[in-house]
Amino acid sequence: MKLEQAKKRAEELRVIIERNNRLYYMENAPELEDFEYDALTRELKAIEAEYPQLITPSSPTQHVNEAASSKFSKVNHAVKMESLQDAFSYEELREFDARVREANILPAYVVEEKIDGLSVSLEYENGRLVRGSTRGDGLVGEDVTENLATIRDIPKTLPEGAPEFLEVRGEVYMPHEAFLALKEEQELQDKAPFKNPRNAAAGSLRQKDAKITAARGLSIFVFNLQQVRGRSFARHSETLDFLRQMGFPVSPRYRVFSSIEEAIREIEAIGQMRGQLAYDIDGAVIKVDDLAARESLGSTNKFPRWAIAFKYPPEVKETVLRAVEVSVGRTGVLTPTAVFDPVFLAGTSVSRASLHNEDIIRSLDLRIGDTIQVRKAGDIIPEVIGVARHALDADPYRMPDVCPSCGAPVVHLQEEAALRCVNPECPAQSLRNLIHFASRNAMAIDGLGEAVAVQLTDRGLVRTVADLYTLSMDQLLTLDKFKEKSAQNLLNAIQGSKGNNLDKLVFGLGIRNIGDKAAAQLAEHFGTMQALARATEEEIAAIDGIGAIMAQSVTEFFAKEGTQDLLQRLSALGVNMDWHGEKKGTALAGMTLVVTGTLPHLSRQEAEALIVRNGGKASGSVSKKTAYLVAGEAAGSKLTKAQSLGVPVIDEAELYHLVGQEPAES
Repeated sequence: MKLEQAKKRAEELRVIIERNNRLYYMENAPELEDFEYDALTRELKAIEAEYPQLITPSSPTQHVNEAASSKFSKVNHAVKMESLQDAFSYEELREFDARVREANILPAYVVEEKIDGLSVSLEYENGRLVRGSTRGDGLVGEDVTENLATIRDIPKTLPEGAPEFLEVRGEVYMPHEAFLALKEEQELQDKAPFKNPRNAAAGSLRQKDAKITAARGLSIFVFNLQQVRGRSFARHSETLDFLRQMGFPVSPRYRVFSSIEEAIREIEAIGQMRGQLAYDIDGAVIKVDDLAARESLGSTNKFPRWAIAFKYPPEVKETVLRAVEVSVGRTGVLTPTAVFDPVFLAGTSVSRASLHNEDIIRSLDLRIGDTIQVRKAGDIIPEVIGVARHALDADPYRMPDVCPSCGAPVVHLQEEAALRCVNPECPAQSLRNLIHFASRNAMAIDGLGEAVAVQLTDRGLVRTVADLYTLSMDQLLTLDKFKEKSAQNLLNAIQGSKGNNLDKLVFGLGIRNIGDKAAAQLAEHFGTMQALARATEEEIAAIDGIGAIMAQSVTEFFAKEGTQDLLQRLSALGVNMDWHGEKKGTALAGMTLVVTGTLPHLSRQEAEALIVRNGGKASGSVSKKTAYLVAGEAAGSKLTKAQSLGVPVIDEAELYHLVGQEPAES
């Protein structure tokens, strides 16, 4: 490759890589699979190695790619949270070993699983958790203490004998069981599900509402001692033993080996068992065990010289496509699923994989009988990635023209890839609507899961959600596995749901593009179901956080045939139609405020809640549009920026004055 060609390709690669970095780290929705990303990064490194004059300080090869979000306060890491150099062959591991030995070090190596999650720091003073933060770019991360404190595996206090100060590094992850439950819940709500557990973990930890984080089932493995006062250690394995004694869930299966060949055999063993693990790993890590040797080896500007990460290649199998099954979701979306001869992938037998929509099928040019390539994205979600060989004389598969559930014609709505059944009486939609209506974040009807919902709809006992409130003991006793006690429990749960606040009902109705938070905003703003049903698109879109598409979905729902009859039935049956809660004040209406530093009496979350209760918007970043910066002690960079932009700076007492309340007592 000539210099001009190399320059052009390097520029192309940087754009692609930086875009995926942004999607991966900030939006938790990458477009590239890990192996695709790694291949592009390696190509860029190779070009820069051949033509060093093309290296730029901003190249993704020259810096840690993750950046701190503006949603949270920034944390300056006292000890840099480094990333690891990747290896993709055993020969690269042997070269790493040679470099270590060239530094006159005879190493013992610790091999650990490389957990695929979000790297965090935990700081303890006198045995108490005082701060938790994300890695960010290694130097500056995000303060997510409140969210990390909701993770059960993280000790909030340490046992007797804890050092006066301790900082550890760990990887927050989402176990497969929790991920599959979250994915199912997102699909029921017609939300785009997280692509893999890593993205789900990152998205869950970066929630502004810690209650959401708490509900996501996150866990952690601690893998490094960053700094300590009051204790000293000679070996990395010794620190892991100590951290285990302190109550930390440390890296599973960490072992010490005397040679690189022993370490490679351990990596092979981990690779063979990764499909049986309850969590995702994307490789294994080799670390020099001796801490003094680590200090001697040091680091580059990006990686430590004393550790390396081996990345496992994606496992791809060929099999034969036997059929495409099409299901109908609660909003009428038709989802195709590939059915193929079973193959063993990542530790389990797989025979089905979602094809998502018609565009995917066309891009793959699928035909029944094709030999297809299948893998598990993130070692958990089966997916079809290509066609190895087309079946002879087979025609390309076409999605049906009619709904497989009710036979009504299907349509493409504007700017949608999916086909949709718009028949409001479609049985498949009725089933999914019922499941959603009874789900935890909606009406929370305990005991009404999918199996019971299927029976109720199949037997014609429930056609709309209003029919739930007419069910009798005799009807429930006709269901499989139902006795008098279980039937009564379900009736009690249904009766109890009548008293739910309006936001639960709005969300339970399954309005397209309206999640539980938007439902709460709508319910609080309009106060009654009647007022919401009468609202115009313009009135709805004017609510902060509710966009034009959401507003259109709401008005279309209430204009749809059958909606008003359904609401009248629900109201007549005693289901609450009003918002019960504290109405927002207007003192800060139209204003955006930012809270920073430590306030005398209010936590940041409490101050932001006070702002929102009074009609304002609480933001995490200062801009020209910021009305006030509420600053406490150690305000830092936000204060500097506010002063440079001429944004008024107020304290806690002045915030209370703005909203017309007395300051909190000391």
